[in-house]
Amino acid sequence: MLEILNAGLAPTYVPYHEGWALQRRVHAEVAAGERPDTLILLEHEAVYTAGKRTEPQERPTDGTPVIDVDRGGKITWHGPGQLVGYPIVRLTEPMDVVAHVRRIERLLIDALRVHGVEGYQVTGRSGVWVRRPLSEDKVAAIGVRVEKGVTMHGFAINCDNSLAGFRGIIPCGITDAGVTTVSEVVGADITPSDILDTVTRTFQREYEGALA
Repeated sequence: MLEILNAGLAPTYVPYHEGWALQRRVHAEVAAGERPDTLILLEHEAVYTAGKRTEPQERPTDGTPVIDVDRGGKITWHGPGQLVGYPIVRLTEPMDVVAHVRRIERLLIDALRVHGVEGYQVTGRSGVWVRRPLSEDKVAAIGVRVEKGVTMHGFAINCDNSLAGFRGIIPCGITDAGVTTVSEVVGADITPSDILDTVTRTFQREYEGALA
């Protein structure tokens, strides 16, 4: 089974350190066999997080605090209006982290299609992408870590968040593409709460179906 843990959506925003502590606690329980695979869903307070591959010049230069985290990837922004999901799941042997990332991408593409977004995967780049009139933009970012055979971290879907937080950084270290939101793509206000049930059902169907 896949347990869904709603840790807080607007008007409740979860400080990043609290969400990270929750991840570690759930991860330890899943790794010990004390808890089923779990998907944590939440909205964070505004914050920059830097993955292991973040270079010094990719950090904001205006003094904005950055939290260094133990996931892969580079620097990104989290904040209100963004649905963040942390799938804490045990990978099967032989472990294939890239396949895990691709699986998340596929699930997000399926979920976002329900809300009018035609996303796609890009070879060599993680996340969900959409074709915009003048660019190819990322609408959902992914960064993961695996420890003791169980995953941590996960995805962030830009729903109706401001994109201002991305302007002071090079999101995920990519210079030749932009970022967008679900609301911008479909031309209507789509909040994290609006897509919560769709994302939940999509992940439950995938992970519970795999065990059937």
